[in-house]
Amino acid sequence: MGEFQPGGHSAGPSGLLRRRSLLAAAAGLAMTGLAACAQEPAAAPVPSPSAPSTPVVKDPPHNAVAPETRPARPSKSQVVAEFSARKPVEWGLDVKGVISKTDSPHAVLTFDACGGPQGSECDQRLLQTLRKLNVPATLFVNGRWISANPGLAAELAADPLFELGNHGFRHQPLSVNGRAAYGIPGTANAGEVYDEIMANQDALERLSGKAPRFFRSGTAYYDDVAAAITNAVGLVPVSFTVNGDGGATFPAATVAAEVGKIAAGRGAGQIVISHFNRPAGGTADGFARALPGLLDRGVTFARLGDTLPL
Repeated sequence: MGEFQPGGHSAGPSGLLRRRSLLAAAAGLAMTGLAACAQEPAAAPVPSPSAPSTPVVKDPPHNAVAPETRPARPSKSQVVAEFSARKPVEWGLDVKGVISKTDSPHAVLTFDACGGPQGSECDQRLLQTLRKLNVPATLFVNGRWISANPGLAAELAADPLFELGNHGFRHQPLSVNGRAAYGIPGTANAGEVYDEIMANQDALERLSGKAPRFFRSGTAYYDDVAAAITNAVGLVPVSFTVNGDGGATFPAATVAAEVGKIAAGRGAGQIVISHFNRPAGGTADGFARALPGLLDRGVTFARLGDTLPL
């Protein structure tokens, strides 16, 4: 991925990942913030394990491009053989192998689209604000949302201001023993972890012609074995340091206040989580209030891939 140049708001991003830096002070808002999307029921069954490349998109857009050549990834059977006997010792938003902060001087805005009956819309006002201010972002999209919005997903994949990340196929917490978050059962074993990641990965590759590098589980919860599987199949599992919109439940003033907290450190290394699939919430108005002031204070933004180079 090329270097980011956001219209004079930042220099070329740099820095290596730091694996375990989630702010403990943000835990209370994190618990509140992700529950809204987590309450959505699961979607259709995962495609057959024997055909992991089955697309999630029901009717792929006519302008979709062929996937790029990619390194060989382990098969589902290889993942099951390697990881099935491992027992997790960590569970939460910040476990071994999960990225929650970078060493970049830039802040990263990430927006999830969780899909499902309560979350398959698109907050166009939020996207318009990002485009107007030339602020880049990483958009984590779930398989259910792609199925409901194939044309829009392709449009976002082609927009250089954004990069797409993998938000899973059924929006499940990522676990090898079915552990739940916010009342939603997680994936039950190593094979289900593989399916949750790779079913949506194939759909995203078909949209953009390239493999997403980053994965965020439904609810952003992982155990350490599931995180290791994510890394093994070639994706980086991502959490966050700042809960911007509480699953699109915060009013605009709260969103602006939470996002505005990154100004204290000029946003360096911070990963902000918010949502762009619930336009009725306060997310768009909150970011419209917060971003101009952050830019005026010298906060710079980059896509996640530009802060964590290959």
